[in-house]
Amino acid sequence: MRKLIALAAFTASAVLAGCSTVAETVRGPELAPIGYPAALVPVSQQYLASPATQRPEASPASANSLWRTGSRTFFGDQRARRIGDILTVNIDIDDRAQTQNSTQRTRSNDISAGVSNFFGLENSLGRAFPGGFDPSNMVGMEGGANSSGSGSVNRSEKVSLTIAAVVTDIMANGNLVIQGRQEVRTNREVRELTIAGIVRPEDISSANTIAHTQIAEARISYGGRGDITRVQAAPAAQALAERFSPF
Repeated sequence: MRKLIALAAFTASAVLAGCSTVAETVRGPELAPIGYPAALVPVSQQYLASPATQRPEASPASANSLWRTGSRTFFGDQRARRIGDILTVNIDIDDRAQTQNSTQRTRSNDISAGVSNFFGLENSLGRAFPGGFDPSNMVGMEGGANSSGSGSVNRSEKVSLTIAAVVTDIMANGNLVIQGRQEVRTNREVRELTIAGIVRPEDISSANTIAHTQIAEARISYGGRGDITRVQAAPAAQALAERFSPF
């Protein structure tokens, strides 16, 4: 019975996945629903678990005060510091890497051995092996090996983007865990940008921005899905054959 239930669930999921793929092919990719960043970004931050610490809220002022309870501060720090606050992340990646290796190896062997006297049987061996038997050169071996290899890597990456992230947790030492996701749809192609990591409140500028180089355990993903991405990707059968082929 359990096997039948599992088979039915698998079949239903396959049918739904197929229907989703067909619908996306016909209508184009759909944007993901808006939700809390922890549910949007498929990243689980690994850090020392501890209860989140919050600064105590200020007590409400008197009725004749200019301060309204619940509003933002006049002259206080406007940088993100609580769960749910938003900060801007500037992503400016301009990395280049170039590596070139070359290896060449050559080896040759030459072994020669002979027997001048062997209990007087050296002449008998000549009768057993007619055709120019030479006792002084009874054994001869030669060998050689030659191998060469070369490889090079030339990579260049340039990404310049800006994304707003949300503080999802506060660590015991005051560092902030942030996550953010951005989607832009152009015709039948969706561009996705996700970011997650841990930042120090001191690194957040007065404009409530931070550079990606100041994010620890940064996970930045930039890609897309749609007609162009699907055409550029290799077919599933071809990808499996290339991955598991022993040749």
